[in-house]
Amino acid sequence: MMSGPMTGIKVIELGVWVAGPAAGGVLADWGADVIKIEPPRGDPARTFSAMFGGLDVNPPFEMDNRSKRSVVLDLTTDEGLADALALLDGADVFVTNIRPGALRRLGLDYETVAARNPRLVYGLLTGYGTEGPDADRAAYDVAAYWARSGIAALLSRPGEPPPFQRSGMGDHLAGMTLAGAVCAALVARSASGTGQLVSTSLYRTGAYTVSFDLNMYLMTGMPIEIGQRDSMRNPAMNNYAAGDGRRFWIVGLEIERHWPVLCRVVDRPDWIDDERYRDARSRARNAVELIAELDKIFATRPLDEWAAIFAEEPEFFWSPINTIEEVIADEQFHAGGGIIDVPADDGTVPMIATPVDFHGTPWSPRAPAPDLGQHTTEVLDELRERKKP
Repeated sequence: MMSGPMTGIKVIELGVWVAGPAAGGVLADWGADVIKIEPPRGDPARTFSAMFGGLDVNPPFEMDNRSKRSVVLDLTTDEGLADALALLDGADVFVTNIRPGALRRLGLDYETVAARNPRLVYGLLTGYGTEGPDADRAAYDVAAYWARSGIAALLSRPGEPPPFQRSGMGDHLAGMTLAGAVCAALVARSASGTGQLVSTSLYRTGAYTVSFDLNMYLMTGMPIEIGQRDSMRNPAMNNYAAGDGRRFWIVGLEIERHWPVLCRVVDRPDWIDDERYRDARSRARNAVELIAELDKIFATRPLDEWAAIFAEEPEFFWSPINTIEEVIADEQFHAGGGIIDVPADDGTVPMIATPVDFHGTPWSPRAPAPDLGQHTTEVLDELRERKKP
């Protein structure tokens, strides 16, 4: 078993649902000892299995909580809060996505905790940021990341309702962002000896996701045109359907470089000198006609046959539009480390890996997600031992 680059770092996580636990989960994957504080009823993410029809497994919870230790503490009691503070006294990192107001009421806000442990890196993940009128507003990623940041509007077809986000998209991006910030703060601590507050938000993460659009508008006052498939100004940067109905995306971003390659692939070399398509302006002007012609051509063969033709042109860039089943079956996904085996009582369980490999300090998961309170006695015994003179 490989321990990873965060070996020796102790993390206390006070997280609920997905975003905070995702940040702790990344650090646990990378080797940190992550102690997950849960209330007596548990992290509400433990109810995901019921939401998905009463499964006897909880894949979302397992994804974000493997390799952690679970401790049940009732933070509404003096004893539970004292134990939480004592754990933080001996920690390197605190990760939380509890709202700032609630943390202040508990006495677990940054100022209070840092006064006890100045070396602590305090990682705070919020919905909308630590300042402003909505700093303490409740948020899920579908609200702060997907809806309010502009992503949903940018992905909506004119006159139609916005598409629904897939579960946890913004949470996982924000969690990964916070994990990176925590690591940077630990580097800074190695020089200064002092920890600090690092924070990110679902809103900021969403805005950064569409920062091409936002920065264009900020600097020029103009939005980036949202393309429609049937009239894309660069038809070589578009998606098409093969004869078997499977869709794929061709990625001819460099207009003059990739246009002749596309012409060869579809066996229309005459288009290279055709006055309708001779240059980028002409192709944009006649895009509807050209895309319709490409639709007819691509419909003549199944995708596997097109894939063989595409492979003969190394300058032709493309990708299948995979279903979930096709991702899991994709040889490259496996070869690229997309799936890891997590130890379980009766062997191992395949799961999705966090998307970073360390080639000098490789990591591997150490255990499945813990049962509620599974390590309470163990962790509190360690705490009592540390307190002994």
